[in-house]
Amino acid sequence: MASITSLLGEIKSCSVCEKYLEFGVNPIIAASTKSKIIIVGQAPGRIVHNTGIPWNDKSGDNLRNWLGIDKITFYNPDKIALMPMGFCYPGKGKTGDLPPRPECAPLWHSKLLKLMPGVQLIILVGQYAQNYYLGNNAQNTLTETVHQFKSYLPAYFPLPHPSPRNNIWQAKNEWFGKEVLPVLKTKVQEILK
Repeated sequence: MASITSLLGEIKSCSVCEKYLEFGVNPIIAASTKSKIIIVGQAPGRIVHNTGIPWNDKSGDNLRNWLGIDKITFYNPDKIALMPMGFCYPGKGKTGDLPPRPECAPLWHSKLLKLMPGVQLIILVGQYAQNYYLGNNAQNTLTETVHQFKSYLPAYFPLPHPSPRNNIWQAKNEWFGKEVLPVLKTKVQEILK
């Protein structure tokens, strides 16, 4: 079995989707054999692509706030693995970024998970991660899946994307801030203590 260091090296040099990526390959991932929580996001945005730092944008600020943790904790791979559905920036679409490339998760996720035996929670950010990991157990909409978050515990915790664009969604779904985020923060604190 490969070590996580060699596997991360393979991922960093992956070029499977190169011909589809307008801005080129730049796989963004952080993981350790000691990771306790995995955050499965969508795909890096343009800022993250340029800096090489996962969740290095307003969405990341919102996500850290939701989790109740600081940047030092968030960027410690011995505590938190950051593993998007697509490791490279997919480019811009008509109404935002393109979907994550479909090749990444099937190619790399199971290999990574095998090397992280201490994971106690996988946080599924957005519909792509939820559909991939929950399969037929996902609800018809992201809103319903997030609302039913307790039914996926203790293994998974579904969340909407923390993009500032989703502030309207949060305003319409006040239960998210009242019912979901307190449980999320408590769960994260329990695992990381």
